[in-house]
Amino acid sequence: MPNRPTVLVVDDRPQNQELIANYLELLEIDVVTAVDGDEALRAVNTRDLDLVLLDVMMPGLDGFEVCRRIKSDPAKQLLPVVMLTSLNQTADRVHALEVGADDFIAKPVDRFELVARVRSLIRLKQLYDRLDDTERVIYALARAVEAKDTNTESHTERVGRAARQLGKEVGLSGSALEDLYLGGVIHDIGKIGVPDSVLLKAGRLDPAEIVQMRRHVEIGAEIVRPLRSAVSLLPIVRHHHEHFDGSGYPDGLVGTDIPLSARIVSVCDAYDAMTTDRPYRAGLTSDVALDMMYDGAGRQWDHGLVRLFIDRVLPLQIEPLKVVV
Repeated sequence: MPNRPTVLVVDDRPQNQELIANYLELLEIDVVTAVDGDEALRAVNTRDLDLVLLDVMMPGLDGFEVCRRIKSDPAKQLLPVVMLTSLNQTADRVHALEVGADDFIAKPVDRFELVARVRSLIRLKQLYDRLDDTERVIYALARAVEAKDTNTESHTERVGRAARQLGKEVGLSGSALEDLYLGGVIHDIGKIGVPDSVLLKAGRLDPAEIVQMRRHVEIGAEIVRPLRSAVSLLPIVRHHHEHFDGSGYPDGLVGTDIPLSARIVSVCDAYDAMTTDRPYRAGLTSDVALDMMYDGAGRQWDHGLVRLFIDRVLPLQIEPLKVVV
């Protein structure tokens, strides 16, 4: 029987600790607490933790410094740290990323957002624990890519989850579903090699910049190649921008010559990208995105997968009621 994950909640107010513990009670996890930075660091060094929920404003060591010390320890740098803060300025978000935070949640805390992010990061921590050193570096790079652009926060995690669900609808099972999830998480890892001036450009890319952006699939394939699981993940990383009619890149594959896993991730990636704010445009509404996917079915995407995604996967993404403190 596997051990239950353990989450450390660090907050100098006991009522906040209790509230967060209550929010997490439906998850099969153990919650331990600390009231300040020093106690938090002792817990990190003496307990086997899977996640730290860390308040920023505390007496003594603040959350930024605690996070920096955790992440500066090579043995702890893959321990996920989520900052809980009422500081909402861009400079505070940048500071959190600079000290190594994996995520941050604004106060007042939304119950459903907290549960979703805790579940997601614990899953990633368990993934890291199963990887060898090379694989850990690669998945850490994938997280670093996403951290470069706050507009795409949690994009790859959503793509991975949606791809796994679409895989189920297609009839895949077992390791094939896990490959879809992992491939979704790292599909854009090659963007680590794309200059920020291109990746974060607010306007349209010029032809030379388009060439640079498109190279991310080939860069990603080279990064992923050392993985033990490369045989199943490489097709996703390299081919998720192929088009069903052969007009995509990098290899101009047509129809079912495009690996099924890449076709699945392509559909999920496209919808999430359309409905997410990007440097060059605001996120589209779901209705507009769906119209575009219907229009592109059979040309850009596998028409059967588009239909399954819209009919069977999207309805599972129910908008939760907001409960805040």
